[in-house]
Amino acid sequence: MIAYLKGTVLEKSGGTVIVLAGGVGYEVDVPVSTYTAIPDVGTEVSLRIYTKVSEDAISLYGFLTALEKRAFEKLIGVSGIGPSLAVKILSGIAVENLVACIRSADVASLTRVPGIGKKTAERMIVELKDKMEELPSAPGKAAPRKESSFTPLEEDVLSALINLGSNAAAAEQAVLKAKGTVSGPNFEELFRKSLELIR
Repeated sequence: MIAYLKGTVLEKSGGTVIVLAGGVGYEVDVPVSTYTAIPDVGTEVSLRIYTKVSEDAISLYGFLTALEKRAFEKLIGVSGIGPSLAVKILSGIAVENLVACIRSADVASLTRVPGIGKKTAERMIVELKDKMEELPSAPGKAAPRKESSFTPLEEDVLSALINLGSNAAAAEQAVLKAKGTVSGPNFEELFRKSLELIR
């Protein structure tokens, strides 16, 4: 079972990173926070890995911090939340804010996170409320983005910008301007252009 991966970044695209280690390229799905913090292609990276083995595939999910991996493992322990949804959730809200929402039973804030409906939010609170002691919580409640007309890919870019400390309104304006200048739905291209516009 792969638990840790250290190697060279071979490729980054759409929330997926290919890490070359020992002559083998490992495709790893990562949350937006990890994706944006991973260095450029050709540089070295170390990832904490969760390995999911199914009948037809072995899937790797990577995290730069032990905190994110622990939060991911808590999330996939909730009925109805698989690894892909857990990564999407961590892409839409910082771990500390997620913990704060769960501890305060803040269903409204949780349902603003992409991928979380009301029933899922309620299950998360019931099943995780007593399992979050080891994870840090942000002071006060989280403020995930409200529903909008942005596409899922644009929402991911917005979440990445906000997680990096950008103002939500400024991030929205940057994405609106950037999406008319990029060709096709490409996370990395849209994110980089939006980041240029917001600086």
